[in-house]
Amino acid sequence: MTDKTLTRMDLSEAVFREVGLSRNESAQLVESVLDNMSDALVKGEQVKISSFGTFSVREKSARVGRNPKTGEEVPINPRRVLTFRPSHLMKDRVASGNKS
Repeated sequence: MTDKTLTRMDLSEAVFREVGLSRNESAQLVESVLDNMSDALVKGEQVKISSFGTFSVREKSARVGRNPKTGEEVPINPRRVLTFRPSHLMKDRVASGNKS
């Protein structure tokens, strides 16, 4: 495993190289895609990318948690959490990277 992180700049550079748009247009395209995905998730919609996976928002209800240090019970407020479910193709692709 490496400590490398894929960034927005890396994505826009890949679009620049692969598609041939200018660097500025590539960065705007990446921003637009990410903004559209974020907006859809904020509205509670699913974002499904074929051969990659599905992003969705899940509602978690209020519950009682426990402070692991003190054992004290603490109320946890209801909240929305982002989940990602990879496609079978993505799972297989990642798993094949584990083989040496």
